[in-house]
Amino acid sequence: MNRVMRAVEITAFGPPEGLKLGERPVPTPGPGELLIRVAASGINRPDVLQRKGHYAPPPGSSDLPGLEVAGVVEGGEAETLAQAGLRIGDRVCALLAGGGYAEWCVAPVEQCLPVPANLSDVEAASLPETFFTVWSNVFDRGRLQAGEVLLIQGGSSGIGVTAIQLARARGATVVVTAGSDDKCAACLALGAHHAINYKTHDFVAEIQRITQGRGVDVILDMVAGDYVQREVECLAEDGRLVIIAVQGGVKAEFNASLVLRKRLTITGSTLRPRSVEFKGAIARALRKEVWPLLESGAVRPVIHSTLDAGDAAQAHTLMESNQHIGKIVLTWTA
Repeated sequence: MNRVMRAVEITAFGPPEGLKLGERPVPTPGPGELLIRVAASGINRPDVLQRKGHYAPPPGSSDLPGLEVAGVVEGGEAETLAQAGLRIGDRVCALLAGGGYAEWCVAPVEQCLPVPANLSDVEAASLPETFFTVWSNVFDRGRLQAGEVLLIQGGSSGIGVTAIQLARARGATVVVTAGSDDKCAACLALGAHHAINYKTHDFVAEIQRITQGRGVDVILDMVAGDYVQREVECLAEDGRLVIIAVQGGVKAEFNASLVLRKRLTITGSTLRPRSVEFKGAIARALRKEVWPLLESGAVRPVIHSTLDAGDAAQAHTLMESNQHIGKIVLTWTA
């Protein structure tokens, strides 16, 4: 008889109340996959979009929401385990294309990483989606270097608190925007050099003041829309704008002559539909470059709230309120 597990299902597209605990069969790992007993599941903006019916999972992926988990390896072919230097019973965190809001999930072994020393399951579950995203976009696509200036739009978000710490640790000057003085203070405490309350200050004018008219080298943008025009004005020569979300809208107008004169790069990406091989390359870079920072405490997870999986609707309501600083995580208890 097949085992069953609890899982948070999207019973109706729309408000958070459509998230309900149900039962599903425990998944079976395929070639190159591990079965993970989930202790904690991270919550991310794409989960909210999927719940609303705006972000379907990639073909072949679970219809359950959830892009990151932490837990214990319970199954997988011996060759697959050996490939990653893992054994049954090891604690791992993993990046998923879906299916993380459940007591068990399967994940490609290439997207699994050992839990950094001294981190809890909740802290580990907050890592994969944000750290994969930040590394891929700020350091790979954005090519941020030591000595450069990074502007993060939304510094108190899960992505933001990760980008602040990684950029600071790698020698960049970090400027953030946030929607309240309290959030600005939290970003400064995490290592940002400057924080701009975008509700009370014009971030374009503030960037010009902070950089003495030079501009910033890289912008990590989760807004798009009418922000793009203003961001083009903020960039220094040879600057790079990296768009990873469109919370402000999908259409933008900007001064193309500035792109030419300043030799700007405007790029962007989505992580979820990328190949296992692509995500595996990011995982290897994180293991080499970032995991030592987590194990030493130079970079740390920032957890705003931990809720029981049965309170997933409440967790989504909290995320949509934009009142959180850092990550929201669901836990699975017996």
